[in-house]
Amino acid sequence: MAGFALRLPKEARTSALAIGALAFVTIAGAWIFESLGYPPCDLCLEQRDAYYVGVPLAVVAFTLAGGHADQRLMRALFWLLALIFAANAVLAVYHSGVEAKLWQGPTACTGALGATGGGNLLEQLAKVKVVRCDAVQLRVFGLTLANWNILISAALAALAARAGLARA
Repeated sequence: MAGFALRLPKEARTSALAIGALAFVTIAGAWIFESLGYPPCDLCLEQRDAYYVGVPLAVVAFTLAGGHADQRLMRALFWLLALIFAANAVLAVYHSGVEAKLWQGPTACTGALGATGGGNLLEQLAKVKVVRCDAVQLRVFGLTLANWNILISAALAALAARAGLARA
């Protein structure tokens, strides 16, 4: 059994730390923008899920890499992180396309608002503030937050995949 418990190289710990830190800073940035008056749309909220799962997984990978962890388990964790963030990059591409009006987004936050009657519409509007997925609320250095999420999620996926390919 001792043959399966290997001390992984320092790079595994560094990779896990880098992934966790970048993911945490990204989600913290989203929370800060929200607190400054930029509420997230439905697609933005969906994109946050990768960070809510990815940060704790990176912490687990960091912790396990510091001890005697099974190399297969470490690789599986890094590949899981890579898949999570690659899928999130794809979702961010979809969201960016919705923002650019290249394709239709979810009916809950894009397109025309429908109602069965005038009074019903006014009641709906009084109760719910819909943040549109197809309207850009903020650009940072010329890119929307969905655009930034493509770049960040792709970088996180690449870091995790690189760590998953590393040899002990």
